[in-house]
Amino acid sequence: MNMNPFGGPPTPVYAVISPATTQSSSLAGSPTIVKHEDGSVISSEPAKKKQKRNKPTLSCEECVERKTKCDRGRPNCIACIKRQTECRYAHVANILEETSRTVNSTTRMTKPPKKKSAVNEFEGPKQIPHPYERSASRGSTSSSTGLLSNVPYSHPSASNVFGIGSEHPFANYWTCQGGLAEVISVLPEKLQSDILLERYFECVDPVYPMLHRQTFYADYTHFWSLPQAERDHADAAFVALVFSMLAMGTQFVTTTSPRERQQTAEFYVSAAHQSLRMSSYLNKASVRSIQAMVLVTYFLINDNHASDGWAFAGILIRQAYAMGLHRDPNIVSPHASTFDKQQRRKLWQAVLLQDTFLTVLLSLPPSATHTDVNVEDLQDDASSIANTNPTDTAYIRGCWTLANLVQETICSPRSLDLPISSTPRQKAKLLADFRAVYRSFPDVFRCWDTQTIALLSQTDKRIVRQTLFLTSNYFHSVMLLHSSGSDEVPVNARGALEAAHDAISAFFLFYELLESEAKVWWVFNHRAFLEALCIGGIIKDTIKEEGGELLAKDPLYVRAKGNILRMIEVMQAMSEGEHGSAVALTRVSVLTAYL
Repeated sequence: MNMNPFGGPPTPVYAVISPATTQSSSLAGSPTIVKHEDGSVISSEPAKKKQKRNKPTLSCEECVERKTKCDRGRPNCIACIKRQTECRYAHVANILEETSRTVNSTTRMTKPPKKKSAVNEFEGPKQIPHPYERSASRGSTSSSTGLLSNVPYSHPSASNVFGIGSEHPFANYWTCQGGLAEVISVLPEKLQSDILLERYFECVDPVYPMLHRQTFYADYTHFWSLPQAERDHADAAFVALVFSMLAMGTQFVTTTSPRERQQTAEFYVSAAHQSLRMSSYLNKASVRSIQAMVLVTYFLINDNHASDGWAFAGILIRQAYAMGLHRDPNIVSPHASTFDKQQRRKLWQAVLLQDTFLTVLLSLPPSATHTDVNVEDLQDDASSIANTNPTDTAYIRGCWTLANLVQETICSPRSLDLPISSTPRQKAKLLADFRAVYRSFPDVFRCWDTQTIALLSQTDKRIVRQTLFLTSNYFHSVMLLHSSGSDEVPVNARGALEAAHDAISAFFLFYELLESEAKVWWVFNHRAFLEALCIGGIIKDTIKEEGGELLAKDPLYVRAKGNILRMIEVMQAMSEGEHGSAVALTRVSVLTAYL
């Protein structure tokens, strides 16, 4: 202490308030205690309360007022749809929603994955494959188990990329001098062609609506009206498109035996390929040739030639790039008609969609990655088929938006065995992005249940097909996101089971309502198989860690086991009969091992 010069009591010496001499509670509202350097309390005053963050309300006004859960869907949330009330959002909420829908491109994956143990989290010890035997099951939590494994083909010493398809997919029926006339000569009668094309537009076009139906039929009618001599010199790319549509239409015919359908369809796709050769498709590209190649790729996949389809799609994507389909039509063809610009956008969307969701299943790198085509530029016009099929444009936009998100956030990391999300924050951001995409889907694709969709199938099967395909693609992607783990982000077993259930349920419903079509779509079948494998892997891990009691008590795990049993039942039905699927039978044995 210092002596007071005025003769009073000594003046106390106060410590300088600093982090070293000031002790305060970390809790907001607690008193701040200042101490003398000898430890005695000098003063005690309450600290300022921590201000609450000014968080905007993102739910709709009706849900906020009723204090009910809001899924924040646009234009209407599900709760308002069920209540039949007006759904309105605050201006700030609308701005934030539009911002969240803008998906920024992520950094491309160029770093090789770190060396990992030979023990897969779900599969146990693995044998190192022959360098030329490309295994589709990659031993990483970032990859789905199965992929194109578990098929009834042995791996040869030469690389049979995925082990599917054992011969060249395009049988050679053609002579060297026959030319296009030889191909046109094997066209079925017009009445038979009409039937097969109608089957195509009924079963395939709803799922991949890239063709303008009126324009196609105008060209098709003109083609048949030509004299034979002129018909033999028609546009070879158009002939290829017709044959590819006939081939796909034949796959969905139900009046002939499976073997007869396969032989006829493979004959037509061979004719389509020969027509493409006559059009010099490797150095020339047109809208018609690209359309034909998209359909040929889907045909090969459905025909159990997935490896050939993957290889053929590589040529397709290169041709699409060379033609400039990946560029905004307003930039590369500013003087084209509105209709032509729309056709280019729809065709690029078909290429991108096929590439993205095939690479999801194969854990291979996406190829249709560089584009400045904007999904919002796809609009209905006065001559569009979307006038008679009002959900088509919304469906295309939904698939397109989802594909853009899946491509970089899921396809790219899985292709290098990298985790989909490396930090909890990144995973939360990805989940928010996926939910924003789902909320952007029209009500008809989100607000349905088994009863309503079954009732709708009696009047509008087109919407049913679109709803179930879009639902399957979305929830399969969310399942992959939850089931991917890293050192910092553990696998979310419950989230993966929930998403897998929603995805595989779409397949089960498709099988119940459109059984003959469900048997044809390889991508839908294989996606459901991978979902069942994911469920089985989680159940197997749960038994190891917690025993089997949880499977009998927890409704989520009880339902998960039921999903596997139902998938086995469906695959068993597909494998039966003289022409049953050998792949389906193999899948039965694989899934049974999880029970």
